Amino acid sequence: MQKGFHPMSKADLPSVLVLGDQPEPRLGALTGRARVRFVDETSLASQLPSADVLLVWDFTSTAVRGAWPESGPRPRWVHTVSAGVDHLLGPRLVASDTVVTNARGIFDQPIAEYVAALVLAMAKDLPSTWALQGRHEWRHRETQRLAENRACVVGSGPIGRAIARTLEALGITTALVGRTRRDGIHGTEDLDPLLASADWVVSVAPLTDATRGMFDARRFGLMRPSARFINVGRGQLVVEADLARALAERWIAGAALDVFEHEPLPPDSPLWDTPGLLISPHMSGDTIGWRDDLAAQFVAMYDRWEAGQPLPNVVDKERGYVPGG
Repeated sequence: MQKGFHPMSKADLPSVLVLGDQPEPRLGALTGRARVRFVDETSLASQLPSADVLLVWDFTSTAVRGAWPESGPRPRWVHTVSAGVDHLLGPRLVASDTVVTNARGIFDQPIAEYVAALVLAMAKDLPSTWALQGRHEWRHRETQRLAENRACVVGSGPIGRAIARTLEALGITTALVGRTRRDGIHGTEDLDPLLASADWVVSVAPLTDATRGMFDARRFGLMRPSARFINVGRGQLVVEADLARALAERWIAGAALDVFEHEPLPPDSPLWDTPGLLISPHMSGDTIGWRDDLAAQFVAMYDRWEAGQPLPNVVDKERGYVPGG
């Protein structure tokens, strides 16, 4: 051993608390650099005061909101392996000086590809094709051209911009809507007229007090009878009963939901039988290897945190999302 070198004891290592889900993240790169402990929702509150870092691996859990300490020791950094952070941001965490980061950058292109797949499936009537094949029924139909269509993508972060680029590649003229108007992005004051002229409306906005329930009967009533609606943002952005009514009464031509107010969607939910609605189980961003990508992103961010460097993907806790481009 080098003279004068004293190895850091395990007790001196930073403590990383992982609010777990299966399978566990691959964090072998932190061996010898951190004390990694796994907790569930029942033990989270008792463990938070002794942790330096909290990794929210179970991004469906809302336990952090209730378990966050009101005062005293608490993690200096919280990272969630999701784009949305509404499941974390209780008043005590927002008021604290703890840094919150998210998984921005992991899901952009996978979600954009998924939205493109939904657009193509609905425009080309693929659900009916598969159903007819199952019945051995030959029925010729005409389908919709996408060239010269218009789309309105609500949510101007990296995922929204990736969706816009992908739809543009299909020949769809796409307008992005964000919180405030800026170069190349419409503000919320432009949303209603854009909805009225869109063939496709894609919701990918963050969930905040301002966006909760933004797609309601009034907004669905603004859309064209031939329009289709897609939500890959947060389930609570949509008033689901109003969407079901809009589809049943043919205010709009169709919709696809990948996220829901309550997940998993109960078997007795009327949404399962709503005409013209495609349902998928919150999977739009989950491609093969996505968990390893999330773990690798966290390790790279831990490298920066350990070195005292600024972290990327820092959430504005008052706004509820990562600001800027």
